[in-house]
Amino acid sequence: MFVPSSRLLYSVAAVLVPFATVVGLVPSQAAFCFLIISLLVAAVILDMARGFDSLEGVTVLCPPTVRLVKDRKGTIPLIVRQPQPADREIVVGLAMPAEFNSGDELRRVRIPGENQPSQLNWECVGTKRGRFPLLACYLEAFSPWGFWAVRTRAELKSELRVYPDLRTDRRQVSALFLQRGALGTRIRRQAGKGREFEKLREYVPSDTFEDIHWKATAKRGRPVTKVFQIERTQEIYVIVDGSRLSARQVEAASNDGPNKKANILERYVNAALVLCWAAERQGDRFGLITFADKVYDFIRARNGPAHFAVCRESIHTLQPKLVAPDFEELFAFVRLRLRQRSLIVLLTALDDPLLGESFVRHLHVLSRQHLVLVCLMQPPGIGPLFSGPEVQSTDDIYERLAGHLRWKRLMEVGVSVRREGALFSLMDNERLSAQVVSQYLEARQRQLL
Repeated sequence: MFVPSSRLLYSVAAVLVPFATVVGLVPSQAAFCFLIISLLVAAVILDMARGFDSLEGVTVLCPPTVRLVKDRKGTIPLIVRQPQPADREIVVGLAMPAEFNSGDELRRVRIPGENQPSQLNWECVGTKRGRFPLLACYLEAFSPWGFWAVRTRAELKSELRVYPDLRTDRRQVSALFLQRGALGTRIRRQAGKGREFEKLREYVPSDTFEDIHWKATAKRGRPVTKVFQIERTQEIYVIVDGSRLSARQVEAASNDGPNKKANILERYVNAALVLCWAAERQGDRFGLITFADKVYDFIRARNGPAHFAVCRESIHTLQPKLVAPDFEELFAFVRLRLRQRSLIVLLTALDDPLLGESFVRHLHVLSRQHLVLVCLMQPPGIGPLFSGPEVQSTDDIYERLAGHLRWKRLMEVGVSVRREGALFSLMDNERLSAQVVSQYLEARQRQLL
């Protein structure tokens, strides 16, 4: 594609307009004026003919997958080559998705000749989690005399993956692994003797009868006792609710600048990944389940950095869906798939009375076998009557009363959940990840599994 350059427009303005005016004013000079204009036209046409191969053989390569972090500056590496022997300068433009902010729409780059690579790092910021295609790159070069700009499209076939930013959440959670962190948490000695078998030893008078290994006693002819240790490897499953209530907007802490608005699901995704990271540090196996009106992803519990990457790949594309959650199908699915007793951390919202009733009605299917920890983020505007800043108007009083009634119904749901043998926690927005990990560590220390 040929586009007139600024040089062509200036040349036309400098030659065609004055000489056409001279033809009208001085007809005797028409032949000379037509000669000058013809020379300009011939030069423009010849320059176009010479510019047909300006971008011939120019290739642009991009990695098939580019990984970025949400709201953090990243780079897209591009490698540009051209077969001609002489160096040249071209203009590169990327067809960035709408969810990305890039400082420069166009970049000028000088390419060495003879197919030598020239790397271009394109800076951008992803503002939304997920996967986004990067399909094309646009190139522009000038003809030899600069009258024309030659443009073409280069196919890329690359994918941009934007992952959640866990810096703030990990910073809060790191304090829980210290002897005394900033959150005031102290690492306690694990209580109980544990139920994971370690070895056999000779009986001593202080041993209880329930610890005697009767088969070994009969074989050896003398009492033999079983020795247990604290369970070191447990299975942790995080269930993330991506239904309609998770689409509500809340304040989200930002590492750079003022706080921004984000939906509740963003906080759930961060908390789930941070909990998986904490479980990996503790040596536990962790898995992931996402659901809304049905179960979307199920990743069986394992351990290791590679498994954490699998969980991150699965959840980073999760977006809220405007459907009601189906707790009956979720609990039946988990009960059929998980045979070993596990810690189930459920990140959901139950401030809708109908959803809370449905949740409690079907919870026994799961709580009879597993330890269920129900984690709710306190929705905005819901809280005890005399909490928060002072009221400023009559409307604030009515809003506080409405929020108190909704908070009371939520507390009643919590009582019903505890009656079914599950744990119930109402957590803060900004400290959701730290509080979820704290609940997990406490359950592990108390050997509730």
